[in-house]
Amino acid sequence: MRVFAVLLSGALLAGCGSGEFADLQEFVKTAGADMRGKVDPLPEIKPYEPFTYDNTAGLPDPFKPRKPELRKGGKRGLNEPDFDRPREALEEFPLDSLKMVGYLKRGGVPYGVVRAPDSKLYHVKAGNYIGQNFGLIREIGETEMKIKEVVQDSAGDWSERMSTLTMME
Repeated sequence: MRVFAVLLSGALLAGCGSGEFADLQEFVKTAGADMRGKVDPLPEIKPYEPFTYDNTAGLPDPFKPRKPELRKGGKRGLNEPDFDRPREALEEFPLDSLKMVGYLKRGGVPYGVVRAPDSKLYHVKAGNYIGQNFGLIREIGETEMKIKEVVQDSAGDWSERMSTLTMME
């Protein structure tokens, strides 16, 4: 009985199908028949050619930092620091190791009190140098010092950046 029911339902379903979408089915069958995909050929791979460094050819040593050549007027570039001035005590330490621990005014001139890693206290004012990047103190306020540093990039050019030393609480 079950076999008969399955055959009957199959026949009924087959009879339900009509040819109203026959044109659509034919289009789907034939639409991609004449299409051919085209893949571009792979580019030619050139073999690796190693470069042999020849020190006698006058090439610079790639492992030594480049020193900029002197420009007109004997200067190496814009923003170059003055290497001939006497160094100050706080230029021995990196800026991030220094701590502003106080502020005072003497004769109307603001001073900052800075603690160095050697545990000594230093009194500084605008115009003093601080840190290892030729940091010039521009302004001292009650809670912070504004410092203009001069750093050299890998191409040898000097650029300025502003840093702040904030009072410790």
